[in-house]
Amino acid sequence: MQQLALRANVGLVATPKDLPQDIGSFIRDLRQTAKISLRQLADKAGVSNPYLSQIERGLRKPSAEVLQQIASALRVSTPAMYLRAGLLDGEGQQGVLAAIAVDPDLSIAQKQSLSQIYETFRNENARHAPQPSASETGAPEPGAPETSQDSEEPK
Repeated sequence: MQQLALRANVGLVATPKDLPQDIGSFIRDLRQTAKISLRQLADKAGVSNPYLSQIERGLRKPSAEVLQQIASALRVSTPAMYLRAGLLDGEGQQGVLAAIAVDPDLSIAQKQSLSQIYETFRNENARHAPQPSASETGAPEPGAPETSQDSEEPK
């Protein structure tokens, strides 16, 4: 477990076999390795003690904002926390954010800023992306007659 905390603190992404079952366990393991109490982490992260306890026990799923606050309080990169929580999906998205998360030349604040800028660009591009037409998706055009490949030609 100490190895996991060391990886998180130096900005490395843990391998799947090192990862706890859920985000709450991950946060609890990092907190215990850092030797800080639940109350201390709650104060540093700006969340209530009962709420943090519920997150650690898997009773609550924290928002991206709360995860960012917890990551900052634990001195772990926000993208690494988001990846661990499953908030980031999509193959390209993980690759870029993972690269930012493990870059040793960037500070935590720089990693957070770059990740936020990247997300803003992706969201903006998604809003302005043209929607694929039915012919591109393989779906029949609206009003087009249905054809069957199994039907025989009339004789």
